[in-house]
Amino acid sequence: MTAALLALAALNAQAQDKPPLKILVGFPPGGSADVIARIVADALRDDFNPVVVDNKPGAGGRIALNMVKVAKPDGQTVIVLPSGPMVLFPHVYKKLDYDAVKDFTPVSQIARFQFGVVSGPATNVKNVAEMVAKAKSDPANASYGTPGAGTLPHFMGVLMEQSAGISLNHVPFQGGAPANNALLGGHIGYKFDVVSETAEFHRTGKARIIAVTGSQRDPQVPDVPTLKESGVNMEATAWFAMYGPAGLKGEALARLEKAMMKLARDPAIKDKMVKLGLEPIGSNSADLAAAQKADLARWEKPIKATGVQLD
Repeated sequence: MTAALLALAALNAQAQDKPPLKILVGFPPGGSADVIARIVADALRDDFNPVVVDNKPGAGGRIALNMVKVAKPDGQTVIVLPSGPMVLFPHVYKKLDYDAVKDFTPVSQIARFQFGVVSGPATNVKNVAEMVAKAKSDPANASYGTPGAGTLPHFMGVLMEQSAGISLNHVPFQGGAPANNALLGGHIGYKFDVVSETAEFHRTGKARIIAVTGSQRDPQVPDVPTLKESGVNMEATAWFAMYGPAGLKGEALARLEKAMMKLARDPAIKDKMVKLGLEPIGSNSADLAAAQKADLARWEKPIKATGVQLD
């Protein structure tokens, strides 16, 4: 009995000495990136115990990114973040303090999500064809709201303009809630937003999602067609992913990749993500690198068209 207890104590001591897998999050607790990171952390504890989530909010996620940038490439420090800092910021910021491609190692694309084109009560627009016709005949009143200039919904609107051949008036707000209030109050005509944030408005008839931006219909609103189904040649999604510092390779990278791909196949994890409006992916490093490259190219033109440049 004594020998068994001593062996157990030795194992516990080894576990305590083992450095944790640290998952950095560049946003406050409770936000979507934090929720995803904690789902990932819980799922990885069987393979990487201990696992800790470390919130380092600020600068749109750039504080945490720079911590990962200078971390050792030993597989012990990674970041979970939305796609914006990796595919939008390089086009938006005049001087970015990191290189989104050279300073990081893609590990795994965790999940994708799409946006809805939302029509408010002020428009009485029921589909994309009506929206396009109305924007062409009365462009002064074709306004759309977003959580702010330089956000992904802002550029979704610009891409919609380019794809549909229309002009829309962008109205930036300080966050999603004020934009929702303006839409429901009839002060703006449209809104581009994550489907999960507006699905309840659609179901209750307070507003109408007239199209989704992905390649397939969203199971949260299966009655809503894609933009391509609606005659607009546009497809755009966003995603959450895991990255490590540059130079992460070999067994350390392979171990993380394998765990993330296993995570995406877990029915309980998939169920959690689907309830959040996410499509689980669980890709390998090469697939995430390809997705990042494609989105960097996709967003360059619409972002440059806005003239938005942040310091």
